[in-house]
Amino acid sequence: MKNVKFEVTQQELLLLISLMSDQLFRREFIDPKMPGYKRDPAELAMGKELVLRLKSVIRQAAESPDELISRRHPNHAAGS
Repeated sequence: MKNVKFEVTQQELLLLISLMSDQLFRREFIDPKMPGYKRDPAELAMGKELVLRLKSVIRQAAESPDELISRRHPNHAAGS
């Protein structure tokens, strides 16, 4: 499988995680009630794993030193 890289902001990533979580909920609990729906347990498991990985990325980004500096007042970032 080929890896793909793209850049998003933390807010964009949080939005994607929220949308993915909502879609996974739908696929797990709502769609099975629809006539003709075919489950794909492997795809559902892969989606859940991906959401967990993305949440981990957000946690790591929030803990990074660069993020802490950017949250401070501009004078603090310059070391003043």
